[in-house]
Amino acid sequence: MVQSRLGKDRRVMQFAAGVLRVLACVLLGLALSGQALAWNDRGHMAVAYVAYQQLKPATRHRVNALLKLNPKYGDWSAAVDKEVPGASAAGKNLMIFMVAATWADEIKRDPAYTKDGSQGGNRPDGSPDPGKNTGYDDLLMHKYWHFIDTPFTSDGTPLPAIPTPNAQERIALFRTVLGSSSADELKSYDLTWLLHLVGDIHQPLHASTRVSKLDPEGDAGGNLVKLDCAKCELHFYWDDLLGTQSDLKTVVKAASKLPKAKAGLAAKSDEKEWIAESFMEAQHTVYAPPIAAGDGPFPLTPQYKKNAGKLAKQRVALAGARLANLLNTELK
Repeated sequence: MVQSRLGKDRRVMQFAAGVLRVLACVLLGLALSGQALAWNDRGHMAVAYVAYQQLKPATRHRVNALLKLNPKYGDWSAAVDKEVPGASAAGKNLMIFMVAATWADEIKRDPAYTKDGSQGGNRPDGSPDPGKNTGYDDLLMHKYWHFIDTPFTSDGTPLPAIPTPNAQERIALFRTVLGSSSADELKSYDLTWLLHLVGDIHQPLHASTRVSKLDPEGDAGGNLVKLDCAKCELHFYWDDLLGTQSDLKTVVKAASKLPKAKAGLAAKSDEKEWIAESFMEAQHTVYAPPIAAGDGPFPLTPQYKKNAGKLAKQRVALAGARLANLLNTELK
């Protein structure tokens, strides 16, 4: 009788553990289905603003020509004319460059594009062609290109593998294409992605995921971590640190006041180093107190907010300087 009862209890415990594992997978899938956009539009446009200021004249001429091959170029031009009527030719080219840096997020809302991959499109498995690079004929969203989930843990939970392709692998590929003899149509596509992805990986939560017994597959770059406010997640908080107003005049004014990136850091050209920095900052600054173990909700202190705001501005300025260096030295 006792042995029978023990066997029954063991089966109940095994069933409960199985349910918890399934529930964890469901929650992760829900978080990933709405995974945040790294810096918001304002942040990406600020990265592009910083970069464009540092482009050589010949590089500016080249990127202006390549962006005209994007199917949305006419819409970008019209949007600039509407927001900033009477802008000079040089000013208009700058602002088109800024808007182009948001294109990789905009296609997520474009019905012409298909959400590919698993977990809301944020994992490459299940995609018909996750590593495709053929240009604007590719109408897959490739949401999993926007980040690299480098895992870390504080409680000894085994670390999952890093999915590929990811932001690191794509940046390496796209910059190679820009320096090659590939057709301009493909260079235009890869350039437009690079304008976005270089910004993405300078957001610490696009280069990290915290693994724990609660979140054995990771916390989806902070998307599972709740803050002490309505509809607040850690990832969205970091996305919006530069502000949410994204009209061109406001972004230009704010971006012009960003701190200048240190020359030594700006000169680092390896995307793996950029990602390693973001990964380190995620552990030291993003997941710093009052962010503790678990998924919250956590109230943010004034000191945390101050540190976060300072780091966000530094990372955006650095992303812009590095993007400019990349284009000045590698684009043909």
